[in-house]
Amino acid sequence: MSASASEPDQADASARPSSKGERTRQRIIDTALDMFAERGYDKTTMRAIAAEAGVSVGNAYYYFKSKEHLIQGFYEQATNRHAELTPTMLEGKETLAERIEAALLAWLDIAGPYHAFAGQFFRNAADPSSPLSPFSEDSGESRDRDIALYREVLEGSKTKVPKDMADILPEMLWLHQMVVVLHWVYDNSPGQEKSKELARRTAPLAARVVALSRLKILRPLVKQGEELVRDFLITRRPGHYGPQPEDGPEGGAA
Repeated sequence: MSASASEPDQADASARPSSKGERTRQRIIDTALDMFAERGYDKTTMRAIAAEAGVSVGNAYYYFKSKEHLIQGFYEQATNRHAELTPTMLEGKETLAERIEAALLAWLDIAGPYHAFAGQFFRNAADPSSPLSPFSEDSGESRDRDIALYREVLEGSKTKVPKDMADILPEMLWLHQMVVVLHWVYDNSPGQEKSKELARRTAPLAARVVALSRLKILRPLVKQGEELVRDFLITRRPGHYGPQPEDGPEGGAA
């Protein structure tokens, strides 16, 4: 696996926020993630994050209602980088198993530096009713970005997908990714190597399920599984996020 998925590169530079407000928000996220990795989530306060980022506490709370909401920022940033970096990892890979494996390993490499506070990520992910969960309405944009990536994984493979399954299968592959993420959260092996091995070994199984979905006799089962995910895990809302504020207040109580 190339190290480019776990280190900043030119893809990050092209995606840097342009407005002052966006840059401030991104600086707070970057600072928080670095501090979570260095000090641990529980030992890092919003006041400390604000001081390190060079903003007032009031300004930090303007962008993030609580420290927990910074986990949403982590998820958003991870899916952004996943969408940017994975296409490079897919180059030259034509089998669906190879492409699923590449996408999973790319996510694990991106998330790897932040494993120290992975428990907090799971506490949010485990509660679908939480606005900070990857399954929530508030996470819809990030989730849809990752699902779109798995649509690209499918479309670039040799495996032909029935038209009536084209929208269902990318969501199921994203759910497969979340299962790998769950294992990663609790993985104490060096470098979370067991999670990477899980990705490598389950990718062919997922590819086989996709291939079998072409059989008409099995399509109802796949659709029923997708309906269960929609009805009991994923919550959606119409439309998309509104634009981010151009600038936050520069002052605020420290």
